[in-house]
Amino acid sequence: MKGSPDGAFFYACRKSIATEAGVTGSSRGVFNVKLYQTLGAYWLAHGISKDEWEAHLNKLVLVGTLLLGGMTSALSWSEESSLAAGHLAEAIRFPTVSYQDSGQMDLPAFREFQRFLRSTYSEVFSTLDVEIIAEHSLLLTWKGQDLSLKPVLFDSHYDVVPIEQGTQSEWTHPPFNGVIDQGYVWGRGALDDKVTVITTLEAVSSLLKSGFQPERTLLFSFAHDEEIGGAQGAVNIARILKQRYGSLEFMVGEGGLVLSDNPFLSDRSVAMVGLAEKTYVTLTLKAEGEGGHSSTPVNDNAIIRLAKAVTALHENPFKPRLQPPVSEMLATVGEHIGGVQGFMMRNQWLSAPLLTWTLSRDRVSNALVRSTTAVTMFNAGIKENVISQKAEAKVNFRLLPGVSPEDLIRDVADIIDDPAISITSNDWMQGPPVSDVEGVGFQRVAAAIHSVLPSAVVTPSMLTATTDTVHYVGLTESIYRFHPYTLPSDDVGKVHGTDERVAVDSVDTAVELSTELIRQASF
Repeated sequence: MKGSPDGAFFYACRKSIATEAGVTGSSRGVFNVKLYQTLGAYWLAHGISKDEWEAHLNKLVLVGTLLLGGMTSALSWSEESSLAAGHLAEAIRFPTVSYQDSGQMDLPAFREFQRFLRSTYSEVFSTLDVEIIAEHSLLLTWKGQDLSLKPVLFDSHYDVVPIEQGTQSEWTHPPFNGVIDQGYVWGRGALDDKVTVITTLEAVSSLLKSGFQPERTLLFSFAHDEEIGGAQGAVNIARILKQRYGSLEFMVGEGGLVLSDNPFLSDRSVAMVGLAEKTYVTLTLKAEGEGGHSSTPVNDNAIIRLAKAVTALHENPFKPRLQPPVSEMLATVGEHIGGVQGFMMRNQWLSAPLLTWTLSRDRVSNALVRSTTAVTMFNAGIKENVISQKAEAKVNFRLLPGVSPEDLIRDVADIIDDPAISITSNDWMQGPPVSDVEGVGFQRVAAAIHSVLPSAVVTPSMLTATTDTVHYVGLTESIYRFHPYTLPSDDVGKVHGTDERVAVDSVDTAVELSTELIRQASF
């Protein structure tokens, strides 16, 4: 917000005003943007410096209280915002969309986004060492006081997925307008993953202004191509870090989150920290057959042959199994649940078959216990009255930890049971191993969460999607995935979907969580 007072100081003032005015709970930390403008204009008009602001904090609290008392009823809470939420809204307005065909990417938008970050967080970019990797990714280094300590990496990305054609009109607000309305920041990237980029930089900025200095070196990577595999951004960042440091103490990547309405614990938030993610593999299936005129059908039809193959895969899912970290997640949640349900979660030596069967029946939880199969593309035919001689399908698989792409190809061939179907695969990378729930990285992340959200239950989890963390396995096996924001379960499906949004309250809490994560990682 141009012309606004110092962010860290004003944030502290805002919280003091809220306390004085009796604004608590979900409303704390969220004030109308007009209030910011009014207070900021008052102090700037009077030429008051930051030191003088601090000396006049009580006066500011009083002014703010009077403004709240007189203005709150007249102002629309649909405009409520915070500095961090405002910056996130601005970030969304840059259409940094990744396409498999790089020729479609609006590269000037990527460069403009970097300029926006440098301008908005000038102190961060002037104090930390900044490197541009592969033209569009960023690597920031905050040198620690003790260079004998291994660095810690915080990884996120600023590229976003495209908007599906024909769905633009279904959005409440246009996906790249970055609108703040009804207590939410709306737009593509609000959840994945510009919110992490922004809240991380907000946290670093605040810590710098407070004089904080880490003991160990902290690294912050902001990749530009995570959504298309990270072949330029993360791959090159990992290569540089390997050459420079050899290894990392641990890293925090994207993945888990704080779920405000876990079905097992309706009265407590659950902070899910990902210890693992599934391996992403797409197989190409091809069939060939006789061609000809549709007036004289053939028996050896390529489309029919391939349709039978993909139907066999769809109707014969892989066997479900309960294994870490999902088994550890259930055991942790079970510690906080009474009755038969809690007993079953805690005593998996007895209940594992029943738990596995129950989880496999639901579409969402099924992905936690099964390597999944999804037929996503089918191409054949050139004209409606011509029998195609060739057909091709793409089938996407997400493999449980421990299942290799080689295992998959063998199993797929057994299920299809047709040697005339060719099965090919690109060089898909094996997913990272399951990280140690007792490791120092998990303990530091948990400590940060408990510092900000003391009543939350911190549990290990598994990410069913795929991230850039696969590229960092050569640097550390201690990889923990955690988005610092809080979501209700209904909004989880908005990631990559229509009406992606994040609550302003959640953005502010994410700044606090990011700050504590950095503190915990710094020693």
